[in-house]
Amino acid sequence: MTSGTVDCLFPLLLKEWKNSWVQATNSPGELKCQVEQAWGDGYADGAELIAQMDAAGIETVLATDLLAWSYTRQQRFALDMTDRIAELTRRYPGRIYGLADYDPLRIGPSLAKLERDVREHEYKGVYVHIYGYDIGLDHRKMYPLYAKCEEMGVPVSMQVGHVLEAMPSEHGRPIQLDRIACDFPNLTLIGTHTGYPWVDEMLAVAGKWPNVYVNTSAWLPKYFGPSLVRFMSGRGTHSKVLFGTNGLDWTRYLQEFERLGIPEDYAHAILCENPRRVHGIPALVR
Repeated sequence: MTSGTVDCLFPLLLKEWKNSWVQATNSPGELKCQVEQAWGDGYADGAELIAQMDAAGIETVLATDLLAWSYTRQQRFALDMTDRIAELTRRYPGRIYGLADYDPLRIGPSLAKLERDVREHEYKGVYVHIYGYDIGLDHRKMYPLYAKCEEMGVPVSMQVGHVLEAMPSEHGRPIQLDRIACDFPNLTLIGTHTGYPWVDEMLAVAGKWPNVYVNTSAWLPKYFGPSLVRFMSGRGTHSKVLFGTNGLDWTRYLQEFERLGIPEDYAHAILCENPRRVHGIPALVR
């Protein structure tokens, strides 16, 4: 098992948050994927989460303060976990960091909150779930976020590909990152969820731009297509891939990852080195 593994996209699956997600998505017609079944029951507290990380060989997680916006109800799906993430970062140094959120309907307050999260609470980036807002990732309301993150040197992760909630998937086309990278050449952009069903589109943008990366989250490795596996196994392209689960079982994920046959040094880069380099995560001192 690879030591030092970093999960770059992990919803903070404490019971309080997971239950709030389930309650919100019980609205008729909103949830199409039953994702909460893959998440299990949720963790009682930070100690239980750390114990499960230790058991699976996960050294660090980047926990998302997931601002998923309901397309039909036009409100947040689940609890705001900003303060809980900050608390866990202080309690478990080096094990849990946050990914901040952004609300394009409240640009000024969102940017002020982002700066506090990064400067005061050690958040290591931003995570964007765009679909419910019914705008694209390259919409003008997103550009203040990109400018602020480029200024602060903070990566922006964003779900790309289709979405399994009742929202329009077109807003997650990975090709939009091409335009964003044109306008923000010093901003690190990370497309998560592999970009499916537009995986090749995601790989093309990541292969073109030195500041664009792919996150493997939300799909177990047995579902990775040949083009993604080739990209992960490439001498020049393996450095553009980051490990993430989106809350899928760590042990199963890593077992399936090993079966992909990726060269050992490349696999170690994807699981450990690339995440730490891209997100500026220091090595854990034990």
